[in-house]
Amino acid sequence: MSEKKMNSSRRHHLKSLILSIAAGWLEQEKKDLVAAKAAYMSENCPAPSMSGDQAALMEACKKLHALLDKVDEERYDLESKVGKADKEIQDLKIKVVDLAGVKKPALKRVRLSADAMLKALLGSKHTVNMDLRANLKQVKKEVKEETVDAGDWRKNVEDKADRKKMFETT
Repeated sequence: MSEKKMNSSRRHHLKSLILSIAAGWLEQEKKDLVAAKAAYMSENCPAPSMSGDQAALMEACKKLHALLDKVDEERYDLESKVGKADKEIQDLKIKVVDLAGVKKPALKRVRLSADAMLKALLGSKHTVNMDLRANLKQVKKEVKEETVDAGDWRKNVEDKADRKKMFETT
């Protein structure tokens, strides 16, 4: 046999031994639990005596009701304690996360063209052209015509004086 097969079979054998030991422990734990339950019941809940008249039976029933009420109170108290403890644990977990802070991973720079990005997002079926200039309209620029001659500067000054008067009168 090769060494690998021997190691594999040995590992398998060890694993089965561990599992059988764990199964034995679980069985023993179940037996201990049943014994503990029986001991608790015999200590706290003695067997009722059915002999006697109706008054004795009524008294036994009242005692049982009192015991039930006591057990219910204890159960309620324990449930509230567990609830408070759970809430406190949650608050502490939140505080730990807040104190530790959320670590953001370092982002890696990826160089993709816009076409490659859209292809990655939309899939290979969609072909999108990112040549935005091809979609624009051609607009011709209009040349402004100068209305005032450069040689007649006096007229230009008079026009501006009229405009100044117009603003002063208002």
